[in-house]
Amino acid sequence: MRITAWWGGLSPRRRLMLSCVAGVLAAVAVAGFVVTAGAKAAPETGVPDQDKPGPVLLVPGYGGGRDALETLAERIRQATGRPAEVLTLAGDGTGDLVEQAGVLADAVEKAYEQGAPSVDVVGYSAGGVVARLWVSREGGLHQARRVVTLGAPMHGTGLATAGGALVPGACPTACVQLAPGSSLLQELAKQPVPPTLPWLSLWTDRDETVTPPDSARLDGAVNVSLQEVCPGNTAAHGDLPTDPAVTEIVLQALGTTPLEPPAECLSS
Repeated sequence: MRITAWWGGLSPRRRLMLSCVAGVLAAVAVAGFVVTAGAKAAPETGVPDQDKPGPVLLVPGYGGGRDALETLAERIRQATGRPAEVLTLAGDGTGDLVEQAGVLADAVEKAYEQGAPSVDVVGYSAGGVVARLWVSREGGLHQARRVVTLGAPMHGTGLATAGGALVPGACPTACVQLAPGSSLLQELAKQPVPPTLPWLSLWTDRDETVTPPDSARLDGAVNVSLQEVCPGNTAAHGDLPTDPAVTEIVLQALGTTPLEPPAECLSS
């Protein structure tokens, strides 16, 4: 009642002036809210700062095995002090790679919701294709600070084709998707890695799982054959997550210096 009486006692001009002031203050408050909300969403709409390394998410390969990547994750934690988590893939890790990319997308969103300044992704074997799908389909282009892939069949592997031919109908969804020439891989082949996203694709010439080994080569990425850097290295496909030389290359790639091919073997 008092406020009403006070307002009614003001002259029309003064009431108009106060109404304008209130409108301006409300607009400022709304703008402040929008700016704040935009700041929280920045990692999802821009490119993360290369000087602010955050957690590292590691994506297992076909079948979802975690043990080898846990070894690499522990080495990352010890060497950098950064959180490193090995994801648990949906089902048994042989299902639709698009669904696996959704698991990665959810993990990245969770990391940013918890205040991460950036997120790096390491994808091993088929996990590298999952990372590629995340970047192209799930907005990872604007969320990843850096991506490292190890022995990833970016153009498929003859092993998947052979498996489907030997036992027709026994090749799970991911197996079908990893066959050279699959519709999924053809789609990805049309999308080179954008120049704003540092990406290292590393493979071993002794790979008998991803055939040919240089199926891991990816347009727009820094492509490295392990034997070009470390002649005589005998690491096979399954050794990539635990090989000391590979680990050192990964640690270097996850740093803050510009991503370049290693000039020398970083570990004997």
